[in-house]
Amino acid sequence: MSAPAAGEGRLKLGCIADDFTGATDLANNLVRAGMRVVQTIGVPAGPLAAEVDAVVVALKSRTIAPADAVAQSLDALRWLQVQGARQIYFKYCSTFDSTAEGNIGPVTDALMDALGTDFTIATPAFPDNKRTVFKGYLFAGDVLLNESGMQNHPLTPMTDPNLVRVLQAQTRRKVGLIDHVAVARGAEAIGERIAQLRAEGVGIAIVDAVSNDDLLRLGPALAALPLVTAGSGVAIGLPGNFGIAPSPAASDLPPASGLRAVVSGSCSLATNRQVANFIATGRPAMALDPLRISQDEDVAAQVLAWAVPLLASGPVLVYSTADSEAVKSVQGRLGVEEAGAMVERTIAAIARGLVEAGVRQLVVAGGETSGACVQALGVTQLQIGMQIDPGVPWCHAKADAASQAGVHLALKSGNFGSEDFFTKAFGVLG
Repeated sequence: MSAPAAGEGRLKLGCIADDFTGATDLANNLVRAGMRVVQTIGVPAGPLAAEVDAVVVALKSRTIAPADAVAQSLDALRWLQVQGARQIYFKYCSTFDSTAEGNIGPVTDALMDALGTDFTIATPAFPDNKRTVFKGYLFAGDVLLNESGMQNHPLTPMTDPNLVRVLQAQTRRKVGLIDHVAVARGAEAIGERIAQLRAEGVGIAIVDAVSNDDLLRLGPALAALPLVTAGSGVAIGLPGNFGIAPSPAASDLPPASGLRAVVSGSCSLATNRQVANFIATGRPAMALDPLRISQDEDVAAQVLAWAVPLLASGPVLVYSTADSEAVKSVQGRLGVEEAGAMVERTIAAIARGLVEAGVRQLVVAGGETSGACVQALGVTQLQIGMQIDPGVPWCHAKADAASQAGVHLALKSGNFGSEDFFTKAFGVLG
């Protein structure tokens, strides 16, 4: 990354993300809008070394206990404030999922209290990935969220698409709506609506957005807010508030080299299609059986014995992806939390073994899986590079599993990416 001009060193945007793939999703949109971005894995122990415009602190807080999510998020906020962040961005998934008790509402409340602000917005809208909000209802593609497959999510099922209602159940503040009529009229009208809601005692407003134009109109209206909460879509309208314009230089990464592999722990419909597409190309793929993992501690070693000899001929795929009924069956036998954690640990061990065997281009599918993998690899910071598909960039990191050599990583949210993502990704990297 090039050094900033004099006077530009102060951190402009400090971001807190509730999972690792969501963090790279946000960072990707900021980079595309011209910001130089570093993503940290957890809260750093010391000051940031790189000169950047934005930092995204990646937490693994989406599905943990609300009190723990709040504590971790406040730790991240304090670190970002020490770095001089001028605005804070709390990022959650474009499907607005966490748990029935939170964690979006409790974390938003805590951040607002800590920042001393009485108002913020909330919108997971990300039109590039077909996530839109209309009259406060969240759509995934052409259907309401609760008809999209998210109602079957193994950890965070979403059965109500009304975001005002969902968020109101999680926060002690009054939740309102900035609807599409105000958004369509532009930043001034949005500002007037914010003033009206504040006067009515509203503390958090869901915002309609059905296009990128809506998000770009929203951006200037948020310039004075100490805190923004959103999915990654809102990020496209914020860099302009700091005088930053899109630049190809923001996404520069070191040249790619080494072997290639894919590991997948997501059970989303999108990832199921991507696994099927990869297998249809005739490339080597191995499925993990959670029940076998529960009975055999050597599964990771056995998978690596199969995979490593094949790597020289091209990428291999290791996956635990399954349909919703299969997932429920395994959860019924092992328990929801144990089934998920067990698979994550196994895939993380496989990812580390692959990197130790020379993989330097690794695609990871699934938010929880990505968190487990980057921790197993000893990654502490990611430099954000070029986009593969909306919401998914290539990143570059130092990893102790690679003897401090650089590794290119693509951390894909389960719901993101085209059907050929697993093969297309390597072509984008070159």
